[in-house]
Amino acid sequence: MTQTNNVRLGVILMLLTTIVFALQDGISRHLADAYNVYLVVMVRYWFFAAFVIAVARRKAGGIGAAAQTKQPLVQGFRGILLALEVCVMVTGFTLLGLVESHAVFACYPLLVAALSGPLLGEKVGWRRWAAIGVGFVGVMIILQPGVSVFDPYAVIPLLAALMFALYGLLTRFVARQDSTATSFFWTGTAGAITMTIIGIWFWEPMTGVDWMWMALLCVTGASGHWLLIRCYEVAEASAVQPFAYFQLVFASALGITIFGESIRPNVALGVTVIVAAGLFTLWRERQQR
Repeated sequence: MTQTNNVRLGVILMLLTTIVFALQDGISRHLADAYNVYLVVMVRYWFFAAFVIAVARRKAGGIGAAAQTKQPLVQGFRGILLALEVCVMVTGFTLLGLVESHAVFACYPLLVAALSGPLLGEKVGWRRWAAIGVGFVGVMIILQPGVSVFDPYAVIPLLAALMFALYGLLTRFVARQDSTATSFFWTGTAGAITMTIIGIWFWEPMTGVDWMWMALLCVTGASGHWLLIRCYEVAEASAVQPFAYFQLVFASALGITIFGESIRPNVALGVTVIVAAGLFTLWRERQQR
């Protein structure tokens, strides 16, 4: 029997998920430093697609049931959008590093809250709008426009956050008619097709060692998604979602220890403001539910 309210287990699974995804980001940065981003993401999506197809085959009704949807255009667009968002974010890792990329990307829950009203018709009260405004101040603290020479690369993780927020909202939208299994299937397959069309033109040979890193990247990607699915199966999303911010902590630790990155004071202050605003937004959402 599937558990539905084991918050303690859900928190443990979410923390494991953030660790695995942080490792995935570190490996992605390592490979993207040496090879084209589209190639790295394409191979990663091949394995991801194989994983979601294998999961679908084990479910009742098989692949046919998983692929069945009344909104194929939206589901397909979701998969394409997430694949392109991954490309944008990995590009940010190579240009800005893990620390600053994740610091800016941390604002995506606030973007979800801000866009949920106009796109999904959800009610956004003044408290959440205030938290969104505070989070935007945190982003400005990190970017420092007008204070120093503005680094245009800083816009890259902000774009990734906007794309991921839109992906999350579309996931909520399709969930009104489709199951989680269907959305998961379309995410993997549509993304793999998209990245094959793009990435095949950037194929280049890899060393044996880097193929081992690529295999590990594929394993972390699949296991991370599996852990996340299990997490949401055993506990309510509102109870475990705040712990997703630990990915920022783990990814920053990798950036500092492995890649020699550092945390500038404005980045530390800005991300503190963003996370505080995000946690408040999640708390308000849970209170309303």
